[in-house]
Amino acid sequence: MGEASIKTKKPPYKESIGAQYYNFNKPDEGNDFDLTKYEDITVKEETVKSVTITESAESTPIMASGKAYDTKNRIPYIDIEVEKLATDADDLARMRGDLVDEGGLIQTTTDPIKPFFAYGKTVELSGGNYRYDWYPKCQLIENTDETKTREENFEEQNDTLTIRAYAFDEKGKLIKNSVDTSSTTFPEGLTEEKFFLKPIITTEDLAAAAKGA
Repeated sequence: MGEASIKTKKPPYKESIGAQYYNFNKPDEGNDFDLTKYEDITVKEETVKSVTITESAESTPIMASGKAYDTKNRIPYIDIEVEKLATDADDLARMRGDLVDEGGLIQTTTDPIKPFFAYGKTVELSGGNYRYDWYPKCQLIENTDETKTREENFEEQNDTLTIRAYAFDEKGKLIKNSVDTSSTTFPEGLTEEKFFLKPIITTEDLAAAAKGA
């Protein structure tokens, strides 16, 4: 056993939200989600003003012999509130489950069928570091559209989207996959473009992304 010591760490702090990414899931007919099938194109948007993450955590005590023996912890879903300067009209309609005809009419239904998609974001950290996040199984829950009259001075009028991320693996345990450039285990050769080229599902996907495969 070595001599006891104290190590002071100075982890990087958050400086800004970066770009966001999304890629629609494309399951076979009759299925609503297929972990192995996403579209070939990942969309990148640099219109994000803020992102707020809220975990819906559940803690259930397990009782035995008249006392708490253990605690079962679970995160059923994560809500991602995104404030954006602008939103692509076609993709928003698709996320909302709106009906779009060839003549350009966009119709909102009372019982929309909303597709699943992977959602990703970049968080800029101090010291030139970054955190990259992928949420592979998401749906748009709601969006807020508020418009005010134009004043003499320009004022931003942002949209707010609430995206819900669900567990995506077969065991229902995994919700998010992330990497942090300040981590000692950060894959050599991995860049933001490589990480977000397509949704990262497994450790093998991450290794292939780092190699540019």
